[in-house]
Amino acid sequence: MYPPELVKPMREDLTNVGFKELQTSEAVEEAIKKDGTTLIVVNSVCGCAAANARPGARMSLQNAKRPENLVTVFAGVDKEATEKAREFMIPFPPSSPSMALFKDGELVHMLERHHIEGRPAELIAENLMDAYNEYC
Repeated sequence: MYPPELVKPMREDLTNVGFKELQTSEAVEEAIKKDGTTLIVVNSVCGCAAANARPGARMSLQNAKRPENLVTVFAGVDKEATEKAREFMIPFPPSSPSMALFKDGELVHMLERHHIEGRPAELIAENLMDAYNEYC
């Protein structure tokens, strides 16, 4: 577990733009099973990938089409919620950060850590916007 003061600004990177934090498995299940589209971001402390993941997720929201529901769990902090979110992301292996787009409870687009690490936020945002344009 990471100290709350360490992760607070990283959480706020997403919650300040409308992402809802999910901290229980029940909350994750409820969010993903909602009708419509839901983007879930598995947030992370990892500076090498998360440093571009959060800005990429934020930038992607500037698109004309966007998910109806924006949620996030924090790997290494919200253990129960993160595990539940990852169950819905099978067959993809657990990775953080990662981002998954669901439509009517079905996984339709996945960005794993290896799609994020080493890529600029703009490229991450573009990938997400393409998925929004197709599914939202």
